[in-house]
Amino acid sequence: RLNALADITGGGFTENIPRVLPDDTKAIIDLSAWQRPAIFDWLQTEGNVDDAEMLRTFNCGIGMIVCLPKEQAATALALFADSPIKAFEMGRVEAKQAGEDAVVYAD
Repeated sequence: RLNALADITGGGFTENIPRVLPDDTKAIIDLSAWQRPAIFDWLQTEGNVDDAEMLRTFNCGIGMIVCLPKEQAATALALFADSPIKAFEMGRVEAKQAGEDAVVYAD
């Protein structure tokens, strides 16, 4: 059962993920869950772009985020195991308190 799909285009994680989440929730994104392609390291260095702006502007190698119940993660990952699409668990959705950001980054 899919709850949402977020296409990570212009606006990166910071702007695209909140569009698919209920207002009272936040996404906790584990930045160590994937290897960011080297081109993004180059862009960051050559453009002198800080981490927050990289995550707001670029997809950092992630094209789509699938939001589904935690208990379905293993089944979903197994569907992609034999495909050329790289799939992995990169975060979770939790309740958000007033004033909190809709996307929180963790290492």
